Amino acid sequence: MRAIQFDRFGGPEVLSLREVPEPVPGPGQALVTVEAAGVNFADTHQTDGSYLSADQLPYVPGREVVGRTQDGRRVMALATGGYAELALVDTDRTIGLPEDMPAGQALALLMQGLTAWHLLRTAARLLPGESAVVHSAAGGVGSLAVQLAREFGAGWVGAVVSTPAKGELALTLGADEVVEYPLDKPADVILDAVGGPLFDQALGSLAESGRVVTYGNASRAGFTPVDPARLSRLNAGVVGFWLRPALARPGGFAEPLEELLSLTVEGRLRPVTGAEYPLAEARRAHEDLLARRTMGKVILRP
Repeated sequence: MRAIQFDRFGGPEVLSLREVPEPVPGPGQALVTVEAAGVNFADTHQTDGSYLSADQLPYVPGREVVGRTQDGRRVMALATGGYAELALVDTDRTIGLPEDMPAGQALALLMQGLTAWHLLRTAARLLPGESAVVHSAAGGVGSLAVQLAREFGAGWVGAVVSTPAKGELALTLGADEVVEYPLDKPADVILDAVGGPLFDQALGSLAESGRVVTYGNASRAGFTPVDPARLSRLNAGVVGFWLRPALARPGGFAEPLEELLSLTVEGRLRPVTGAEYPLAEARRAHEDLLARRTMGKVILRP
């Protein structure tokens, strides 16, 4: 079968289309024919070695797919080796999908939708009436977090974006305004996947009892050490978040995903679909993602 694989760490240039053996399901796994695979920032970290060790090479990236099981069911699932024509999925991380739901919408609800849901519910514990600021508010996670913050009762939602077009999108999704630092008014909750200077600015813009949730370092710039005394003066907190442990908790996967699906079917949540690339152009998909040229969910089509 055809798959995207890399055998050394680096940037998008290490990704190549190859013929590889078909995967064989193990316990708790099933084989699916891939209709579309999601592209995430986490995939770029796998590629550059941030998430993997050398003994795991060669490697086929991709953690989420829409596809068909061998008995013909259309599903979305967390996968192993999703950048391929066939992928292994975890049977306990697989949910049936309506035939009429676009693959891009469905894939937006998986890792990115679940991340947005858990950022607000599990990590930030957003309360009704609180203010929220979302960094990268036109991206896969951010575009959903803006909408879910509103759905979960936020009193005001600010969007941090990199271009005017992305700002316009955030406003159509429910953000009250596009903001820059320093904020006009301190925020109760700030969601940050960028790190670097933006994290420092967020930390300086917290309201009393506010929370910055950090869930990535897209800037690759690192973080300034946090002074606990600075947090104590505001009774504020910095919360780290990683999706994998949240999914392992009872009720961490199926229940929020079913809620996200229901909100989407009802028209109350609009997953933003972005660019689609042929499988052979995975390198270009990573380049565009890293260069911030994308909005919404990026997918590959085998």
